[in-house]
Amino acid sequence: MAVTAAEIVALIDREMIAWDADRRQREAADEQGAPLPARWYARTLEDFRAALCPPETVEVQFSGGITQTCWAVTRAEGPYRVIYLPSAGYFALCVESRFGPLDIGVHGGAIDCYASV
Repeated sequence: MAVTAAEIVALIDREMIAWDADRRQREAADEQGAPLPARWYARTLEDFRAALCPPETVEVQFSGGITQTCWAVTRAEGPYRVIYLPSAGYFALCVESRFGPLDIGVHGGAIDCYASV
């Protein structure tokens, strides 16, 4: 893999530094009209931080029977975990299966993927 664990940690660190609960609440109000309180967005970051694990390689299943070596960046939260797809350069939410993590099509920033559960 061309990307290292240290580079993934740096990506996540930058994302956490940039996370602004008040801005997230304002943007949600503009898009949805009924925002969650800013505290919800702050708690999302706290929960994400607590779920982080040192990046470790995992084989991820994709539709069509394709597998790819990716990096797990969170411990499983129930059946879900966040992984980094080095070939795409973004994060994804996966569901745990008896065959390993399965990509479910939720892609983007690490915190946004985590918060989508």
